Amino acid sequence: MFRPLVLLLGLGLSAQAFALSLADLTQQEAGGGLKDVLTQSASLAVQQLSKPGGFAKDPALRIELPGKLGKAARTLKAMGMGSQVEQLENGMNQAAEAAMPQARALLVDAVKKMSVQDARSILAGSQDAATRYLDSSSREQLRTRFLPIVRQATAQVGLASQYNAFAGQAARLGVVETKNASLESYVTEQALDGLFTLIARQEANIRQDPLKAATGLAQKVLQAGQTR
Repeated sequence: MFRPLVLLLGLGLSAQAFALSLADLTQQEAGGGLKDVLTQSASLAVQQLSKPGGFAKDPALRIELPGKLGKAARTLKAMGMGSQVEQLENGMNQAAEAAMPQARALLVDAVKKMSVQDARSILAGSQDAATRYLDSSSREQLRTRFLPIVRQATAQVGLASQYNAFAGQAARLGVVETKNASLESYVTEQALDGLFTLIARQEANIRQDPLKAATGLAQKVLQAGQTR
C-alpha cells in the first residue's frame, strides 16, 4: 500500500531533477530553441496577415486614414463621402496584405543571424523581447521590400492619387503629419507595425504556454526561461 506514495515521491524527485534553468542550457540549445520560437511566431503572423481580411478584420491591425485625417473620416462620411473613405481604407489594407508574403524569408534570415548572446538576453527579457529584436534587425529591409509592392497595389486603388493630393495639402496645413503625406509610405509603415504587433502576440502566447511551441527544443528552452 506504500507503493503509490513511493511512486509520487519518485515522480516529484524526477520533476525536480529535470527542472532546468537558463543556466543549465548549452549555448546551442538556447540559441536554437529561441530561433525555433521566432521562426514559428513570424511564420504564423505572416500566414495570417497574408489572407484576405488579415488586416481589415482585426480591429487592432486594421489600417485607417492617418492622424487627424483619420478623425476627419467620420465627417467625410457624414458629408456623403463614406463609400469613398471605405473604398480607400479597404484598398490600403489589401495593399498591406499583398506585401506580407515577402516578409517570411527576410524574418527567417534575421533569426538565423541572431547571436548566442542575443538569444540569452531575449530569453531573460520581456514577453515581446524577441519581437523587438526582429523589429530592430529587419524593419529597414522589410520596408525596402514592401514599398514597391504597396506602391503597385495602391496604384490599382482608384482613390490613391486623390488621397496623395489631399494628404499633401493637409500636411502643408498641418492637418496630417508630413511623414504620412505619401499613401504608399504610410501603408508600408502600418503594415510593418501590424506585422510586429502580431508576431509579439504570437511570441507572448507561446512563452506563456511552452507546449504550443512547434519543436521539443523550443519547449525545453521556454520552460527553462520560466524557471529563471
